[in-house]
Amino acid sequence: MSNVKWIRLTLSMFDDEKIRLIEQMPDADTILMIWIKLLVQAGKVNASGSIFLNENIPYTDEMLATIFDRPISTVRLALDTFKQFGMISIDENSIIHITNWEKHQNVEGLEKIREQNRIRQARYRKRKQIEAKESSNDKENQDSNVTVTSRNGTEEELEEELDKERDSKYIVEIINYLNDVAGRNYRTTTRKTRSLIRARMNEGFTVDDFKKVIDIKIDEWKDNPKMQKFIRPETLFGTKFESYLNQKTTISTDDGYDYGF
Repeated sequence: MSNVKWIRLTLSMFDDEKIRLIEQMPDADTILMIWIKLLVQAGKVNASGSIFLNENIPYTDEMLATIFDRPISTVRLALDTFKQFGMISIDENSIIHITNWEKHQNVEGLEKIREQNRIRQARYRKRKQIEAKESSNDKENQDSNVTVTSRNGTEEELEEELDKERDSKYIVEIINYLNDVAGRNYRTTTRKTRSLIRARMNEGFTVDDFKKVIDIKIDEWKDNPKMQKFIRPETLFGTKFESYLNQKTTISTDDGYDYGF
């Protein structure tokens, strides 16, 4: 997006052991350049570290080789290396995600920019709709009451759309918190995840409630190999959300017994 002009590279970048290992590989300079180009591409997309042409079209190896102007064999070697080192992940839809994206970008600042742009665009679209309806009403010589009703109805639609935009901000905050605490890389754009969060928010639950559920269940499941797989949005934010929220915490005492509080 045009408002985003930068990514963040630390002065200690080349002290990182992963980067130092890459420097010992064949084509190390090209691989490191591809890494920087991936970071830049993620910044351009501005989707919490995800890289795609659009949400329905992931970049293929061939596409990246073309836009990065590098041999496809080197691009594939670079992607395999980054994935092996945990620098990127590739989801079931073949979309690339930069791990720990907040290290390379001011996530909170960018999300604020995105929200401002979304709200501005929503207001612009609705304003144009209002103008178009008013113009149509004038041409048809409808009475003023109809014009006022049209204006009020359209403004209500605008408020509804702006509410959705605010919801989007909260969804990003919740998923980023889950990723930070659980060490995961869930996307903020997944339709099912957004639907689950909106459903719980429509029931009156707050962002702090979501964070509390995340903390409770991670503390309970993090050391249980069988339960770790359930630290995911569809489990945490599903129909058992309220029971998780009201779940008593467990404290281990010196006598070896766990007491629920």
